[in-house]
Amino acid sequence: MSVTTKKVVVVGQGYVGLPLAIRVAEAGHNVVGLDVDEMRVKRLAAGESFAEDVTSHRLLAALNSGRYSLSTDYADAADFDVCVITVPTPLKDGVPDLSFVETAAQAVAQQLRPNATVILESTTYPCTTEHVVSPILEAGSGLRAGEDFFLGYSPERIDPGNPTWRLENTPKVVSGLNDVSLRHVEQFYDDVVDRTVPVSSPRTAELTKLLENTFRHVNIALVNELAMFCKPLDIDIWEVIDAAATKPFGFMRFLPGPGVGGHCLPIDPSYLSWQVKQTLRHDFRFVTLANDINSHMPDHVVLRVARGLNARRKPVNGSRILVLGLAYKKNAGDIRESPAVAVALGLRQLGAHVLAVEPHVDPSRLPEDILCVELTEEQVAASDAVVIATDHDVFDYALVERAARYVFDACNRCSAESVERL
Repeated sequence: MSVTTKKVVVVGQGYVGLPLAIRVAEAGHNVVGLDVDEMRVKRLAAGESFAEDVTSHRLLAALNSGRYSLSTDYADAADFDVCVITVPTPLKDGVPDLSFVETAAQAVAQQLRPNATVILESTTYPCTTEHVVSPILEAGSGLRAGEDFFLGYSPERIDPGNPTWRLENTPKVVSGLNDVSLRHVEQFYDDVVDRTVPVSSPRTAELTKLLENTFRHVNIALVNELAMFCKPLDIDIWEVIDAAATKPFGFMRFLPGPGVGGHCLPIDPSYLSWQVKQTLRHDFRFVTLANDINSHMPDHVVLRVARGLNARRKPVNGSRILVLGLAYKKNAGDIRESPAVAVALGLRQLGAHVLAVEPHVDPSRLPEDILCVELTEEQVAASDAVVIATDHDVFDYALVERAARYVFDACNRCSAESVERL
């Protein structure tokens, strides 16, 4: 494919923006990665990557090619051809917080010129692109969306640490404010990914992302609640799921765990339920119920560990507990909304002396009151309980089974009969 080199600005160099920026540079475009976090920009500029999907080798290659640069100054976005906004969209007191999107759009508007394309990737509720971003860009630039410049939405589908489905081979849903905007958005991503999936409108693309995450959220809540019931019924939930997964149709495998983390599951479905409530005056009951179940899973794990210690005539208060993993998913370094952190802090609040093993997370991002140690036989043997909260592949589970007095496995990584599983 012949690529016409463009100046591309990616606003936000986090877990979504960084992989996109590097991939766009590898596709032959000149990329400016903008981020307000000065420390992050300095570390990335020095070739230090924090994202599993972007090795330091890839980052350095992009930097050395001259096609990828970093900045905290929107003036460096001047004369862009394409700008992709990938900033956070958190919840604030249970309400969607679009302040990062609005601030980015206001800054981008100052650099917007005719025939440029702006794409929002941040997860949000339907109509954000049309009713929030578009008016800000028009007001700040004096240009008309869909006529003087092109505007669209394309939801991110980043799965950190997934070795099979990467940004370039995962189908990319694309949309535009009108037909000409869609054409420009699609042409841009055709240079970057193997397959684009055009849809009729930005609001359709925005809801597509929320459906994907709500689907996972609800089904994980189902197996989490089932796991809570299986223990008193003396049924192994993991065996049940394995058996059900042999059905070649009508079943999809979801696994229980200590809760859900990251941005997608704890936050994104709430964007959908909030808009349904605000616009239609109805409760999205599936999301409300799933939120309730999944948010209480860390408490359930803490209770199960406390009961396990009690059965061994040990109170939680004063016990030494080693928690394996603090990231929200295995083989990743992201602790946003991590249930493993909630488990560690919950045990600590009950008076336990909590230590943790976390080889993937940047130490500067770990909770200050949780001491991290190496996974050694001495550390395991000295602990009253070992809690497997995030099942990183680098952990030596055979060592844990051999040396631990009591293991609570929330991730089904140990096979020994002595191990207590979720």
